[in-house]
Amino acid sequence: MSDFDVSGNDKELQEFLMIEKEKAQVNAQIHEFNEICWEKCIGKPSTKLDHATETCLSNCVDRFIDTSLLITQRFAQMLQKRGGGDL
Repeated sequence: MSDFDVSGNDKELQEFLMIEKEKAQVNAQIHEFNEICWEKCIGKPSTKLDHATETCLSNCVDRFIDTSLLITQRFAQMLQKRGGGDL
């Protein structure tokens, strides 16, 4: 019976680690947004964002998110096709 409890704990640990890995990936992506969009849109830091800079930052993040979603969807499609071929 103790073996069953250990495997249950292993499953909980694996789920916890998966969640933490996903959190780390989200944080890494946010950091990447900041770096890329800062370099692209911020010419000279100041106390306020002008309209053009604000628009640039918004468009930059939107494009980055759209691209990330597209890549994720394509990857999922590839995995699904590959998995379907193995059945």
